[in-house]
Amino acid sequence: MQLPRFNIRVYGLWLNDQDQILVSDERIGDFKFTKFPGGGLEYGEGIKECLKREWKEELNLEIEVCDHFYTTDFFQSSAFHVDTQIISIYYLVKPTEHLTFDVQRVKHNFSLEGHEEVLFRWINLKDLSVDIVDLPIDKVIVNKLLSM
Repeated sequence: MQLPRFNIRVYGLWLNDQDQILVSDERIGDFKFTKFPGGGLEYGEGIKECLKREWKEELNLEIEVCDHFYTTDFFQSSAFHVDTQIISIYYLVKPTEHLTFDVQRVKHNFSLEGHEEVLFRWINLKDLSVDIVDLPIDKVIVNKLLSM
């Protein structure tokens, strides 16, 4: 029997000058979801280093990691592995270079081919709701953003 594990996730919240926040639409097989950009901490990596790496890999964008926004303070099991507890850490971020990735206008606008895909969209803060994101911890983040 495998012992329960921890999975540390690090996410960036980019609020632009047009009062929008960046979200990530992702597909892994048949599973489609919307979340904030970021990903998993690798062994030997610092938290901010992880966030910078994830944004460079996914968005080809260098960022400055600014203020800590939230760390998970409740139990959440992984949507992919029920024997794994997720701990998510969120930071406010801002780019240090010009935007170079394509921005979508339609949710889950995936191509017809490929197993895994990541796309990005801006959401107007006035339109932000917990229904936009799919992961439970991201819903907490949306509520915190709405209460700012």
